Amino acid sequence: METLNFLLHGFGVALTPENLMFAAVGAILGTLIGALPGLGPANGVAILIPLAFSLGLSPAASLILLTSVYAGAMYGGRISSILLNIPGDEPALMTTLDGYPMALKGKAAEALAISAIASFIGSLVATVGLIILAPLLAKFALHFGPAEYFALFALAFATLGGVTGKNQVKTVMAAAIGLMIATVGVDISTGNQRYTYNILELYEGVDFIIAIVGLFAISELMFFIERHAGEGLVSVKLNRLQLKMADIIHVLPTSIRGSLLGFVAGVLPGAGASLGSFISYTLEKRLIGDKGHFGAGDPRGVAAPEAGNNAAANGALVPMLTLGVPGSGTTAVLLAMLISLNITPGPMLFTQNAELVWGVIAALLVGNLMLLALNIPMVGLFVRLLSIPPKYLMPVVTLIAAVGIYSISNSALDLYFMVGFGLMGYLLRKLEVPLVPVILGMLLGPDMEINLRHALTISDGDWSILFSSPLSIGIWFVAIAGLVLPYIIGPMLRRRMQAAHVHQEQEVRAD
Repeated sequence: METLNFLLHGFGVALTPENLMFAAVGAILGTLIGALPGLGPANGVAILIPLAFSLGLSPAASLILLTSVYAGAMYGGRISSILLNIPGDEPALMTTLDGYPMALKGKAAEALAISAIASFIGSLVATVGLIILAPLLAKFALHFGPAEYFALFALAFATLGGVTGKNQVKTVMAAAIGLMIATVGVDISTGNQRYTYNILELYEGVDFIIAIVGLFAISELMFFIERHAGEGLVSVKLNRLQLKMADIIHVLPTSIRGSLLGFVAGVLPGAGASLGSFISYTLEKRLIGDKGHFGAGDPRGVAAPEAGNNAAANGALVPMLTLGVPGSGTTAVLLAMLISLNITPGPMLFTQNAELVWGVIAALLVGNLMLLALNIPMVGLFVRLLSIPPKYLMPVVTLIAAVGIYSISNSALDLYFMVGFGLMGYLLRKLEVPLVPVILGMLLGPDMEINLRHALTISDGDWSILFSSPLSIGIWFVAIAGLVLPYIIGPMLRRRMQAAHVHQEQEVRAD
C-alpha cells in the first residue's frame, strides 16, 4: 500500500503539463537518435545532458527528459534493424533476423508495429518489476557498510563489460583510466592538491558531464568525419499498415515471456540488453520449434528480442537507483546526471528524494504510452530521417553539445576539455577500448575511495575487513565470476549472434 501511495504521488509529478511536455520531447528525440545507426541510447542521453542544464530544468524535469530519451532510443533502434538490416546497437542485432525478412516480404509496417507493441510490453513489465523490486532492494541495501559498498563498486567494474564483452582486460584498463581521472582535484580528507598543476578549474576535479559529452558526442563526430559520411542511407518505402488484432494476440505470449527474461537479464550484474535480447529470441525459437518459421520473417522473431532488450533496459535502472551502481552504459550516463544534480543514488534515494524517484518511475509508464502512440503513426517521419546525410546532422549535434557545455560554467576551458576528451574517446575507440568504464571510474572513484578509507579507519588499517562479512564475500565472489565468465560465455554468445545474423543475410541474398 505504501508503494502504491508513492506511485500515485509520482504520477502527480509526472502528469504536470511541463513534465508531460518534456516526456513527449524526450520520446521523440530519443526515437530520432535511436533510428540513426551507430548513435544508440548512451550517445543520445550524453548529447542531451548539456541541453537539460542549459535550459535550467528542475531535477525531476531533467531526469524525465533523459529517461524518455533513453526509452525512445531503445524503440528507435529497431527502425534501421528492420528496414536496412543495420542494427543500431548490439541488442538490436537479433531483431534483424526476422524483422528484415518481413520488410523484404512487403510487411515492413507490420514488423515495425509489432516491434513497437512488444517494446511497450517489455518496458511495461520491467517498470512494474522496478516498482516492486526497487524498494525491497533499497531496504536490503541499508545493511551495507563501507566494506560492502567497496566490494559493490568493485563488482560494478568487474561486470561492466557484461557476458558479451569482447576484452575484459581493456575494460579493466578503461576503468583504471577513469579512476585516475577521478583523483584529480583537492583531496577532501587531507586538503592536498592532486594533479591540479595550479590550474584553478581543476581544484574541484574534472567535470564528468564534460567528459561524457566529449567521449561520446565529439568522438562520434570524429568517426563520421573519418568515414566521409556525405550520403544518407538508402530510402525505404513503407507499405500500408494492415495489422489485425489477431496478429497482436498471436505475439502477446511471446512478448510477455521475452519481457520477463529481459527484466531478469537487466537486473543481473553484467548481463544487460544484449543477453536479454539473445535469450528471449533463442528460447522462444526453441519453445515454438517447427511450428514457427524463425529467421524467415516470423513476427514472433521480432517480438521476442524487442520485448527482451527493452525490458532489460528498464531493468538496469533497478541497481542504478537502489545501489548507485549502473547496470548498463546508458544508466552510467544517467547516474552522472543524478550526481551532477547533487542527488546521491542508493538506498536513501527512496526516502530522501521519494518525490523525484517515484516521479521518474511514473514518467516511465507515461512515456511508454506516449511512445506507443507516437511510434506507429510517425514511423514514416523517422524513416525519412535515415536518408538525411550525416554531414548535416552531426554539426547540429556538436553545436548542441558545445553550447550546452559552455552554458553550464561559461568557461572556454571546459570546451577545450570537451575536445580533449573527444580526442581521447576517438583514440580509445580506435583501440577498441570501451568508453563506459572510463565514465564509471570517474563517477564511482570518489565514493570508492571514501568507503575504502572508512573501512580501513574502522579496522585500524586491517585490510581483511573488506572480506569480513558473508555479504561482502558473496559480492566479491560474484565480482570474480563477472571477470571470468565473459571468457567462457562471451565468445560463444557472440559467435551465435553473429552466425545467426550472417546466416540470415545469406538466405536473403539467395532469395
